[in-house]
Amino acid sequence: MNITTFYLLFGLYMAALIGLSCLLARRQKTGDDFLLAGRNVSTRLSLGTTVATMIGTGTSMGAVGFAYTNSWAGMLYGLGGATGILLTAWLFAPVRRYGFMTMSEELAFYVGAHPRIRLLFAVLIFIASLGWLGAHLIGGALYLAWATGVDLNVAKLIIAVAFTLYIVIGGYSAVVWTDSIMAIILFAGFVLMALLISVQAGGVVALAAQVPASQSGWQALSHIGVIPAISLAAVIALGVMATPSFRQRIYSARSVTTVRRAFMLAGLLYLFFAALPAMIGIAARQSAPELADHQFAFATMAVTVLPAMIAMLVLLAGVSATLSSASSDAIAAVSIFIRDLLQQCYPAGFSPTVLLRLSRVSLVVVASLALTMALLSDDIIRYITALIATVMSGLAVTALLGRFWRGFRWQGALSAVLAGMSISLSILLHADWLAFWGNPVLPAFAGAGCFGVVVSLCYRKQHHSMLGSMRRLRHERQRFMQQNGEEVLPATEPRLSSPELSTSCRRGEPGL
Repeated sequence: MNITTFYLLFGLYMAALIGLSCLLARRQKTGDDFLLAGRNVSTRLSLGTTVATMIGTGTSMGAVGFAYTNSWAGMLYGLGGATGILLTAWLFAPVRRYGFMTMSEELAFYVGAHPRIRLLFAVLIFIASLGWLGAHLIGGALYLAWATGVDLNVAKLIIAVAFTLYIVIGGYSAVVWTDSIMAIILFAGFVLMALLISVQAGGVVALAAQVPASQSGWQALSHIGVIPAISLAAVIALGVMATPSFRQRIYSARSVTTVRRAFMLAGLLYLFFAALPAMIGIAARQSAPELADHQFAFATMAVTVLPAMIAMLVLLAGVSATLSSASSDAIAAVSIFIRDLLQQCYPAGFSPTVLLRLSRVSLVVVASLALTMALLSDDIIRYITALIATVMSGLAVTALLGRFWRGFRWQGALSAVLAGMSISLSILLHADWLAFWGNPVLPAFAGAGCFGVVVSLCYRKQHHSMLGSMRRLRHERQRFMQQNGEEVLPATEPRLSSPELSTSCRRGEPGL
C-alpha cells in the first residue's frame, strides 16, 4: 500500500470533515444545538451514527482480532451487540419523552433526583465516557500505526487531534452526519471483504473446514470456555445498554418512534453482520498465521484481499469509524461535565455565547484526559471489558431497576454501584477468578442487582415521588435554560407510562 497516497486521502478526508463541520456550525445558537443537535436527529441519521459506532473500533479491531485466535467465537461480539441495542430500543427508547440531557440526569430521576446521587452518577458516567473514548483512540491509532508505520503513541495523538478539530467546530450535528457517511463505507467494506474471502476459499463451508477441529462448531465455545463466552457476549450487550453515547442518541432523536426504529434496524443489521468479523478473522489466521498482533487482522486482510485503492478506502473508513465513535463519547462526556458537574459550581448557568465557547474548551479537556488513559493500554477487548464490568455494571442495574420498579431507592442505587465496582475489582485482581469468568461482568451485574434490591427493600417506607423528581429537575432545567436563552420544554409533553405519571398528566401537573 502506498503510504503517501494514504496520507493524502486522510488529509482530504479531514479537510472534508472540517468543511462539513463549518457548514453545520451555522445552525448552532444554543447549548442543545451543540450537544444534542437541537434534539431533531432523524431516523436515518440515528441509524447511521448507531451503526458506525457498533461496527467501528470494537468490531473491526476487537471482534476480528478475537476471531483470529478463537475462530467462530468472534461472532459473540456481534451477538452481544445486537442483543444490547435491541433491548435498548425496547426498554429505554421511551425515555426520550422526558427530554433528559444526560444519562446521570435520567438515573437520578429514577431515585428521586437526589442531588448527591446524581453527582455520583455524573462522576462515574464521565469516567465511563472517558474510558470509551480512550478505547476508540486506541483503535484508530492501531489502524493508523499499521497503515503508515508511525509510532503508536504518536498515532494516538494524531487521532485525538483529528476528531477534536471537527467536533469543536460542528458539535453533535457533525458527529451524526460523519458517522452516517462512514457507516456506509465501512459496512460495504466488511461485506465486500467477506464475499471475496468466501469466494477465494470456495464458499463458507470450505472456509469453515479450514478451522481446526478444536475451534469448530460448539468447540469454539469450549475452546475459550462456556462461561467466558457468555461473559463476553453479556459484557458487550451490557455496554450498549449502559453506554452514555447510546443514551445521547436517545436524547437527541426527534421522537421515541425515531430512535426506536433506528435502534431496531441497527440491531437487525448487526445481527446479520455478526458472522462477517468471524469470517475475516478466520481467513486472516489462514493467510497470516504468524501475525504478531491479532488486532491487525482486519487491516491485514483489507490489504491482502481488496484492490489497493479500495483497501485504502476501507482502512480510511476504519480510521474514520473510530473517529466517529470517539466523537459520540466525547460529546456525551462534555454534556455531563457541563450539565451535571460544572452546573454544581455555577447553578445560574451561562449566556449562550459563553456556553458554546465553554463546550468547545471542555471538549479539548476531555480529549486530553482520554488520550492520557489511552496511552496506558493497547488491547481493545481487555480494555473495554474491564471498563464495562467495573464502572457500568451498577449503572446498568440502576437503569433497569429504576425504569421498571417504583420501589427502587437511592440507597439501593448507591449499594448497586459500590457492589458492582467492588466485585469487579476483586475478580480483576485474582487471576484464577478472572480465568474462570473471562471478565467480571456476570458476578458484578448479579451482585449489584442483589444489593440494589435488598437495600431498597430495607428503605421501602421512604417513598419518593416520580412527580416530585420531575418537578425538581424541571425547576433546575428552567433556571438553567432561561439563563442561556433556551426554550424550556413544554409541560404538556407526553411522559413515560406509569400509574403515577399518568395520574399527574391527567391533573395537568408539570413534567420536566
